[in-house]
Amino acid sequence: MMASLNEIKTRIASTKKTSQITNAMQMVSASKLTKSEAYSAKFQLYASKVREVLTHLTASELTELANSGRELGGINYHSMLLNRPVKKTGYIVITSDGGLVGGYNSSILKQTMTMLEDDHDSADEYVLLAIGGTGADFFKARGVKLAYELRNLSDQPSFDEVRKIVSMTTSMYENQVFDELYVCYNHHVNSLSSQFRVEKMLPISDLDPSEAQTYREEYLFEPSKEAILDQLLPQYAESLIYGAIVDAKSAEHAAGMTAMKTATDNAGAIIDDLTISYNRARQAAITQEITEIVGGASALE
Repeated sequence: MMASLNEIKTRIASTKKTSQITNAMQMVSASKLTKSEAYSAKFQLYASKVREVLTHLTASELTELANSGRELGGINYHSMLLNRPVKKTGYIVITSDGGLVGGYNSSILKQTMTMLEDDHDSADEYVLLAIGGTGADFFKARGVKLAYELRNLSDQPSFDEVRKIVSMTTSMYENQVFDELYVCYNHHVNSLSSQFRVEKMLPISDLDPSEAQTYREEYLFEPSKEAILDQLLPQYAESLIYGAIVDAKSAEHAAGMTAMKTATDNAGAIIDDLTISYNRARQAAITQEITEIVGGASALE
């Protein structure tokens, strides 16, 4: 019985240590989430302003393109704004680099695989790019060839960290390696939930000329509007992809915080159950000792 008591005490002690670790990890994830949410909010202000400027600059061209489908001006609007026959589709799949994030990765990968199987007859119809080691390893284990993979992003990734994959993706689109691009990731809703999203990034389709207001004369173009758009359109596409990465990081930190909170709560429940078992075993041992003493005293009478 004493061995059983010692065993229970050891389990209680080890579970308490685990609880302390998971509680610390929960607080770290909560801190990362707060910073990530603030960073995402600042980026959204920038992205909103760029979208507003770009909408104003392309308002008349977008209207004409929608009506005629022609290439206009000195820039090839077709490469960024117009749909073309889809021979191959590009997908950027964003996951985490490690575990301890609950069902964050499994949700993304399961739904992405289902989508690929439903929408494509063979692997020749799509190109995959992976951000995050979990996704990259998942696809490699299944014999899926990746066009590019990016691992070990920081908790609040800067644009410089993802510049290569973002710039390469827009270049692949312009070079017709694929004819449309989607990003698959978990959108951060709040600290308790996220939502799987598949967002179309290329061709650019979220610019609405009806949103443009009539103060185009406020813009002064140097060297020219065409030259500015030639730089701004790819940069806007890159900002959309980068925004999805920032959003996915927030969802990852929220998932990590939730997973560690659940682990801490479960450890507390296990400790409570073990404490009850320990008290019962101790009570049984004491009762047995008393019974033996009483029995021995009775034998001497």
